[in-house]
Amino acid sequence: MAALLALISSGMWGAADYLAGNLSKKFAPTAVLAVTQIIGLIFGLLLAITTGAFDAQALGEGGYLIPGIAAGFAGYFGLICLYRALATGRMGVVSPISAMSGIVPVLYALIFLGERFGPLVAIGVIFALLGAFLASGPELSQGFPLKPVFLALGAAVGFGIALTFMAQGSESSALMTMVSMRGATFFVSVAILFRLRGTGGLGKSHIGLLLFIGVADFSANLILGIATTRGLVSLAMVLGSLYPIMTALLAFVFLKERLHRVQYVGIASAVFGVAMIAAFS
Repeated sequence: MAALLALISSGMWGAADYLAGNLSKKFAPTAVLAVTQIIGLIFGLLLAITTGAFDAQALGEGGYLIPGIAAGFAGYFGLICLYRALATGRMGVVSPISAMSGIVPVLYALIFLGERFGPLVAIGVIFALLGAFLASGPELSQGFPLKPVFLALGAAVGFGIALTFMAQGSESSALMTMVSMRGATFFVSVAILFRLRGTGGLGKSHIGLLLFIGVADFSANLILGIATTRGLVSLAMVLGSLYPIMTALLAFVFLKERLHRVQYVGIASAVFGVAMIAAFS
């Protein structure tokens, strides 16, 4: 169940990233980010009211509030690094590095939670992570310019820390952890829109798309948080990190973007890794 939930999460994340990336080609990426983050918060609050999730333990040992707030700011830091990296470097250098964020929560689970893999599962984990990296289409021929690389590493660390805190908070309540994440950065999103003096050109015709992105992104976080409570945190995070594959496939199908040979290798590697994890975990 945990593996299936994590894979569903990665699919939703990849779809949200694909649609948000398309919108960001026409409008300010920060506007897309701010609006969809606010939509995610509203959706999460509605879910919390409907399900009575506010009764979950917020503070103290095992509470969701502090990890949720920390995850929110760490995730925003990662996004800022990612946008700056994309503005100064090639996507083929930046995206694969930032996609390795899953390594951080995996190391956390191995070192601090004492989780262990069998040898065959470990092979699956390596192939899955390698697949996520290669599916992003790394450009190796022209070298790695330092500034975008360091920013991409910052994005990976920010996202990885956010995932780690998400797993911690989900022990109390996955839903309230995600609400806390969005709530923590609500005023950051508002400040972005205030600085842009509006929504950056986004209008009524984009409401449906923005709603889907905001709800899908929030839901992906929520489902992954639930997955960490149903099995090994490390394996859930590995499988949840495969979202670049969905983004690449959607771009191939709808935008007719040609996949490079290395991306085919990455997809095959990830499929093999997932199969190994599912068969032997």
